[in-house]
Amino acid sequence: MRSTFLSLLPFVRLALAQNTWSFVQQGNSGIIPLELITLSPTLALMYDRPYTNPLKLPDGEPAWAGLWHLDTNTATPLRTITNTFCASGGFISNGTHVAVGGQPLDAIPGWGNATDGTMGIRLFGPCTSADGTGPGCTVFEDPATLHLVRTRWYPTAVRIADGSLFIMGGSDILTTFNAPDIAQNNYEFFPPRAGEEGTVRDSKFLNDTLPANLFPRSMMLPSGHILMIANNQSVIYDIDTNTELMRLPELPNGVRIGVPFDGFAQLLPLSPPLYEPTVIACGGSNKPDTITLEEMSVNDVASTQCQRITLTAAGVAAGWEIDHLPEPRVMAETVILPSGDVYILNGAHTGYSGYPSVGDSGATGTNAANPAQQGIMYKSTLPLGQRITQSGIPTSPIPRMYHSAATLTAKGNIMVAASNPHPFVLTADNNPNNLSFPSEYRVEYLSPDFITNNSPRPVISKSPSQLAFNANGTLTVTIPATLAAGELQVSLMDMGFVTHGWHAGSRLVFLEHTLSGSTLTITAPPNGNIYPPGPAWIYVVADGVWSEGVQIMIGDGGNPPRPAQGVPVTITSL
Repeated sequence: MRSTFLSLLPFVRLALAQNTWSFVQQGNSGIIPLELITLSPTLALMYDRPYTNPLKLPDGEPAWAGLWHLDTNTATPLRTITNTFCASGGFISNGTHVAVGGQPLDAIPGWGNATDGTMGIRLFGPCTSADGTGPGCTVFEDPATLHLVRTRWYPTAVRIADGSLFIMGGSDILTTFNAPDIAQNNYEFFPPRAGEEGTVRDSKFLNDTLPANLFPRSMMLPSGHILMIANNQSVIYDIDTNTELMRLPELPNGVRIGVPFDGFAQLLPLSPPLYEPTVIACGGSNKPDTITLEEMSVNDVASTQCQRITLTAAGVAAGWEIDHLPEPRVMAETVILPSGDVYILNGAHTGYSGYPSVGDSGATGTNAANPAQQGIMYKSTLPLGQRITQSGIPTSPIPRMYHSAATLTAKGNIMVAASNPHPFVLTADNNPNNLSFPSEYRVEYLSPDFITNNSPRPVISKSPSQLAFNANGTLTVTIPATLAAGELQVSLMDMGFVTHGWHAGSRLVFLEHTLSGSTLTITAPPNGNIYPPGPAWIYVVADGVWSEGVQIMIGDGGNPPRPAQGVPVTITSL
C-alpha cells in the first residue's frame, strides 16, 4: 500500500542537464550480498548470512560468501567459518581486505555450520587472478587466534593514515535500538596498536548517542582526525591523543540518521591544494529517539532533509546548510562517482531499518514500506538549490529495501544487488503469509548513457601499478576530441565497504595533473591523511565523462601500521 507522502513535499523537483542513466538486469547472485566490495576489474566480494541460499559449496552446503564475476555475471561460492552478517571492514595498506565483526551464532539455529561472528576477522587477498582461482582468492579465518577484542554486531571500520583499520562501536546482539547493557561504546584497531593489544578505548560520544549509534557514519578527515556521526550528533576525534576535539552542531530540526532511523552520510571529494572536507548527511527521520517500537510504523514518513557542512573553523561556525531531497529516504545507498557527484539509490520512503519489530510490521513482515525505486543525483559542486535532481534518473522495477547494496565498478557503472528485510529466505513462490518484498538475488547494472551507448570516453592504456606519496607518475591516455574542450579531472578512489546503506571508507581525491599529448602526469596525494595508504582506483574524467578505472597501490604496500609517508601540507581541515 502506497502512502500519500508525496503530498507533503513543499518544493519543486529540479531539472538539471546531466547524463541519462539506465538499468539492465544481468545474472543472479546466489547469495544476498548485503556486504559488497569491488576487488578488481573482474571480481566483487560478497558476504551474506547463513541462509538456505541457492549458491552451494562443493559439499552441497549453502554458501554465505562468494565472488561475483563482473565479466560473466556469475557467482562462485567461498567457504567461511564465522557468521559474516552485519560486519564492516576495508582494505589495509598491504592490499588485504579485512572484514570485522558479524552476527552471533544463536541468531541462526539450524542454518549452516557457521560459528559466532561477532569477534570475527576475515582476511581476503590480495587476489590477483582475473577469475578468482589463484593464490589469495579465499577467505582466511582462524577464530581461535585471530579475532577482535570485543564482540561487534553493526560496527564501523575505516582505514586510517597508517594503513590499519580503526573499528568503532557495535552491539553484542541483534537489536533495533542499541542499549547500555549490550552496546560496545568503544574503539579498537586492526592490527592492534603497540601497547593496546587486548584493550579498547572507551567512547563518550558513542555512549552519548545511544540508543541510535549502530554503524556510526565515520570518515577520516585530511587532518588525520575521525569524523563520526551517530543519532543526531557528530564529533571530531583525534586518534593519536584519544581526545574528542569538537562536537559539531546537532543535525537540524530533530533529524536523526543513526540506526534504525537510517539516513546516509558521504564525504564529498577532496581537492588540492587545501583538501577542505565537506560532508552531507541526509534522509533518516525526525522521530525522537525515545519513541517505542510499538509507536513506530512502517508508514512513518522519512525525512527529506539533506544537510552539509564544511569541516573547517569557518564551515563549522556557519553550521549545517539545509537542502531537501525530492523524496523522503531511509536506508538509501550513496555511490560517489568519478565526477564527484553522488548517486543516491535504494531504500524506502517510509519506515525504519531492521528486521520486523515496529508496531505494525506483522502484516508485511518488514519495518519499512513504499520502496524508493527511482534514484537521486547530488551535484556536489553546484550551489544550494541546484544540487539535487531526478532528471535523467531511471526507476528500477526491483524494490531494494533493507539489506540492499550498490557499488561502483571498474567499468564505471554501478552494480546494484540484494534486498532481504526478512530473517529468512522468502521467495515469490514460497510466501504463504503474503509478506512484502521477497528475498532478492537479481543483479542490476546502472549505467550512464555514454556507457550504455558505447560513446567515446577517455581511455587509460598504461598506468603505474604503484605510486609513492607526493610522487609523480605518468598515464598514457586518449581523450576523445568531442570531450577535449571540457574540464579534465583525475579521480583517486576507494569504493568503500558497502553494507546497510553505509559505504565505510568511501573516498575520492582529485589529483593534480598535467596533460601533454597522450601523457598525463599525475601527482599522488601528499600523505596518508589525504588518502590512506593502500589500494585505490584511478579514473580520468573529461567533460563529465569518465574512463574505466585502473588499480593502483598508494604508498609502499607494506603491512600496517605504516610509518608516516609523504610530506606535510597546509590544510584548513579540523
